[in-house]
Amino acid sequence: MGAMVVGRLPSAVVTAQRILLVRHGQSDWNAQGRWQGQADPPLTELGRSQARRAADRIHGIDVVVASDLERAHHTARIMAGVHELTVERLEPRLRERHAGPWQGLTHAQIERRWPGWIRSGRRPDGYEADGVVAARAVEALHDIAVSYPGATTMAVSHSGTIRAVVHQVSGREIRLANLAGVWLELSDGVLSIGSEQHLLAYDTFTRVE
Repeated sequence: MGAMVVGRLPSAVVTAQRILLVRHGQSDWNAQGRWQGQADPPLTELGRSQARRAADRIHGIDVVVASDLERAHHTARIMAGVHELTVERLEPRLRERHAGPWQGLTHAQIERRWPGWIRSGRRPDGYEADGVVAARAVEALHDIAVSYPGATTMAVSHSGTIRAVVHQVSGREIRLANLAGVWLELSDGVLSIGSEQHLLAYDTFTRVE
């Protein structure tokens, strides 16, 4: 499970621990194909059902934390409840990237106003860069590890945030459906990326980003 070192945890954290970093269930704006960023649309009924189904696929989780955006927090509450756990912490640094003026727009609307930008990788002013997203999220993961040493933790976050972390740590590019994610390992202060996890059957995927 090789990866580049992003940073080292405080010396007090010396035991290996694992964090399942997973994307939330379908939101209203996922269903509408809108760019969400840090806007706060709720889960759809399908999204709530996805969270309940996904909870049946996880085992051995000790601690549940989440982004403070409602679609992630609600997903975490549902999944934690299935296992008689509570959401221990809401973490703003695990939020989705801010998408600037693209928040709330569909792909077609963006293409009309910024033709060719999505395909070419150009982004407008106010769009949070990958490195900034990864830095804040990794810092949050380090703090979670310090707070719950030795625990196996599930952290419910967002596609853009998870992808930024994975790319920063390992150089890998991934795409994530709702309730998909990756295992992280923190061992002697070194963060590495493990296997991808898909907690839903293919026919229940709603959006891959």
